[in-house]
Amino acid sequence: MKRLLTITLLCCGLSLFAQKKEKDILKALDDKASFYNDIAHQIWSNPELGYLEHNSSELLQHTLADAGFKVRAGVADIPTAFVAEWGSGGPVIGILAEFDALPGVSQKAVAHKEAVTEGGAGHACGHHLFGTASMAAGIEVKNWLEATGTAGTIRVYGTPAEEGGAGKVYMARAGLLDDVDAVLHWHPSSGNSAGATSTLANKSAKFRFYGEASHAAAAPERGRSALDGVEAMNYMVNLLREHVPQETRIHYVITRGGEAPNVVPAFAEVFYYVRNPDVANVKSIFAKVVKAAEGAAMGTNTEMDYEVIHGLYNVLPNETLARIMHKNLEKVGGVNYSPEERDFAEKIIQTYPNVKVDLASAAKVQEFVVREKGTGGSTDVGDVSWLVPTAGLGTATWVPGTSAHTWQAVAAGGMSIGEKGMLVAAKTLTLTAIDIFNDPAVTGRALEELMRRRGDDFVYEALVGDRTPPLDYRK
Repeated sequence: MKRLLTITLLCCGLSLFAQKKEKDILKALDDKASFYNDIAHQIWSNPELGYLEHNSSELLQHTLADAGFKVRAGVADIPTAFVAEWGSGGPVIGILAEFDALPGVSQKAVAHKEAVTEGGAGHACGHHLFGTASMAAGIEVKNWLEATGTAGTIRVYGTPAEEGGAGKVYMARAGLLDDVDAVLHWHPSSGNSAGATSTLANKSAKFRFYGEASHAAAAPERGRSALDGVEAMNYMVNLLREHVPQETRIHYVITRGGEAPNVVPAFAEVFYYVRNPDVANVKSIFAKVVKAAEGAAMGTNTEMDYEVIHGLYNVLPNETLARIMHKNLEKVGGVNYSPEERDFAEKIIQTYPNVKVDLASAAKVQEFVVREKGTGGSTDVGDVSWLVPTAGLGTATWVPGTSAHTWQAVAAGGMSIGEKGMLVAAKTLTLTAIDIFNDPAVTGRALEELMRRRGDDFVYEALVGDRTPPLDYRK
C-alpha cells in the first residue's frame, strides 16, 4: 500500500511538472506576442503575390536566423522558398509556413469595405498570420529542445505561392521532405478545429489561343478570333459539367480577351481550375478539358497551347497525429473577444445577409472529426501529406461566418482578432511538436497509418509533371 502511494505521488509530481513546463512554454509565447504581431502586420501591410514574396520571405528568414536557425534560401529553384533548421538527429519535425497574398482584395483593417489600394493585393487567406505563427512555433520548439537537451531536429519550411503556384509541390519534388518524420501546419479560419480531414485535389492550366488580327468591320473575313476559341472552349466545358462526378468543381477566368472591339483578337487566354476529392478523377476530367480546348481551336481555325500552372493532391488525413493536435488545441482554447473586438465582429456579421452566425463559436473548439473525402478548397499541403505523416489545424483568426478570399478576412486578419487566432495556432503547434519529440514512437504509428491509407502500390507523381516552378504566374 505504501509502495502504491509512493508511485501515485510520483506520477502526480511528474504530471504537475509537465503542466508547469507547458505553462512556461505558453507564457513564453504570450510574452512575445507583440513581437510576432508586429511581424505579421508588416507582412499584412505589404502583401506580395505568389513567388514574388521577397520582403515577406526575407523577414521570416532573418527572424529565424537571429533565433539560431541555419537557413537555406532559394531552395527548389524558388527564390522565396527556404528551409530553416535547428538541432540534430531524429525525429525530424517540419512546420510549414506560408506568406503569399491574393490579387484584387486590398482592404483596410476596418469593418466596412475600404481598399488600401484599389485593385491591389491583400491577405484574404491570412497567410501573413500562417507564416508568422509557424515561425513562432518553430522558435519556441527550438528553445525547448535546447533547454531540455532533447534529441531531434526542428525545421521551418518557408513555402511560397500556395495560392495557385503550388510551392510545396516543387519543394516536395526536390526531396526537401524526404527525411522528415512528421509535418505540422495550420490555416486561418473562422473557427477552431483540428480534425483528420481531407481537401480537394486540383489541377490548373492557362489555355492560350492564337488567331489572326484584322479590322472587325472592314475585313472580318481575314481575321481568326482567338477569343472565339476561348468562348467555344468555355461553352464546351460548361456542357461537360453534366458528365462529371457531382463533387467536381471547375472554375475559369478569361485573363486576356482582346484589346479593342474593332480588332479581331489575335490572342486570348483562359485560366482553368479542375477540382475533385480524388486525384485520379482530377486527371481524367482535366484531360477532357484539354480535349474541349483542342476542339475549340479546330472549330474556330485557331491555334492552342496550354501551360499547367499547378497541380495538388487531396490532403491525406493522419488520425494518429491529428488527435495529438486536437488534444493540444483543447488545452489552448479558442479566441475570446474584448468589447471592442465584439463590436467589430458584429459589424462584420452585418455584411453577411441571411447567414446565421454564432459569435460565441470563436471561443470554442470544434469536436474531433475524421473526414476522408475532401470538400471545400485545395492546398499544396496535399502533396506533402502523401509523402510524410501530416496534421493541421484551423483557428478563429476571422469573425465566425467569414469565408476565405474576402475583404472581411483581410480586415480581421489585420487587427487583434487575427493576432489572437495566430497565437492560438502558435501555441498548439508548439505543444504538438513537443509531444512528438517526447514520444518519438508516435512517428512510427503515424507512418504506418500513412502507408495504409495511400496503399501498397502508391507511387508519387506530381501533377505538375516535370515543369519548373511558374515564377511569373502572378506577373
